[in-house]
Amino acid sequence: MCGRYALFLNPELRDLFLEMQKNNQKFNTGEIFPTDKAPILMQEYNKLTPEAVKWGFPSYKGKSVIINARAETAPLKPMFRNCILSSRCIIPSSGFYEWSHDGKKTKYLFTLPKSSTLYMAGLFRKFGDETRFVILTTAANDSMAEVHNRMPVVLNRERMGYWVNDTTAALEILKETPPELMKTPEKDQNISNNKK
Repeated sequence: MCGRYALFLNPELRDLFLEMQKNNQKFNTGEIFPTDKAPILMQEYNKLTPEAVKWGFPSYKGKSVIINARAETAPLKPMFRNCILSSRCIIPSSGFYEWSHDGKKTKYLFTLPKSSTLYMAGLFRKFGDETRFVILTTAANDSMAEVHNRMPVVLNRERMGYWVNDTTAALEILKETPPELMKTPEKDQNISNNKK
């Protein structure tokens, strides 16, 4: 699963941040927690448009939120089925966090080896007048498996357009093995969470 991720300003994301600030959109940076507002990219008027959206679909059980959807079963689940067909989004990040449980709890940041930005596949949906998003997860690859058996669906830049525009291609993307990631122990266990 993916329960926290990181979002730091870098040259690739600078224009995204500036566009959102120009439109007075408030969002969190640093370590992103469930229910935080964070940027997602949605297809609008034939271009990817950033929007500050809350992380997590409301749960049927009340107070908790659903933050992930399994790539293998999301197309079949009533909560996600229509989103897979028409409400796919991209979640920009610097990487995501996971904890190992081998005697002591170690927090790791997983990133792409040659990029400061990691794009995750997601779904969005309206609940009343509020839009929410979830992150799609898949079986962990070799770079992740010793820490956790699940990981986000990571999108290559070349596939981002297919993910949001083409349902057939999107369903194929969900079956692909994610790229190898780099694992770094996170020394600062309390990275600040800032609202822009």
